[in-house]
Amino acid sequence: MSDHTSNHIDIGGVRLHLSQPDESPGEWIGQREVLHQLLACWLVVDDKDLPLAPRLVGSPGIGKTSLGIAAGRVRKQDLYIYQCTADTRPEDLLVTPVLAEDGRIKYHASPLVTAMIRGGIVLLDEGNRMNEKSWASLAPLLDHRRYVESIVAGIKIRAHRDFRCAVTMNDDESTFEIPDYILSRLQPTLTLGHPNRDDELAILRYHLPFAEAEMLNLTVEFLQQSHQLNLDFSTRDGINVLRYAMKRLAQDKTHPVGKDAVWQEALINCLGSEATDLNEAAKRRQGSLGGNTMPMGLGDFFFDPDDPLHPDYDGGDDEDDE
Repeated sequence: MSDHTSNHIDIGGVRLHLSQPDESPGEWIGQREVLHQLLACWLVVDDKDLPLAPRLVGSPGIGKTSLGIAAGRVRKQDLYIYQCTADTRPEDLLVTPVLAEDGRIKYHASPLVTAMIRGGIVLLDEGNRMNEKSWASLAPLLDHRRYVESIVAGIKIRAHRDFRCAVTMNDDESTFEIPDYILSRLQPTLTLGHPNRDDELAILRYHLPFAEAEMLNLTVEFLQQSHQLNLDFSTRDGINVLRYAMKRLAQDKTHPVGKDAVWQEALINCLGSEATDLNEAAKRRQGSLGGNTMPMGLGDFFFDPDDPLHPDYDGGDDEDDE
């Protein structure tokens, strides 16, 4: 870990006030291969080699940020997290001017720039929420040049040789489409899948070691069934359900309630009533994706199904002429 006794640095005659690293614990359970893949991206195998800036892709709540944090802990480097949003501006990503109490302008380095200066790791979280203008400001950082230019502060900032970067992205619809010239710099793509039953149970136990075995089993069985049905419920959802259920149990000790009933209440309150019938939820999801629609032939484009000229016209309903 780097020395944080100095919280500022002077670059090009401009004093930058630095951010503090993230101190979250970084335990990674299961799926060891994707952790090894991420660590391989950050290796440098020759003086002329450069680290890669991979994309960590998966559904929301699957553990992309946790993976990046864990990899940072393995490398024993300071880790910084920047939350990307639809309204992130280049100056938010790099250097932000702030009016100090004495009326002078102070320049604050973002977590990204602080990681560049200190030789740390930055996770750009939810990168597919960010607009092209902000991504464009990072183009020279993500290739062999490895620097950024702050228009606000009027300085060029070069990345420390130990600087590493990764970007998390949900595999759902993004607010902005990331341009190809940026995607070509964010390689490779590392995809996270849902954990198997043993790993998911271990994850739940890690986050909620106080949870009762019956509640743990109810939660992991629910999650595993939802994964098999390709539904969007994640391990994070399971943690929230389980945490709420345990709070309700603790609250109702004076008025005992069945554990199944408490867990069902937690499930509905956290994830909605559709979570109580996963098979029905899967059918509705398939229907919304067009799974139950019949393919259209050319005749459907030109004729109404009841039109005698439609190729599949069957003569209409039989009617009595009496």
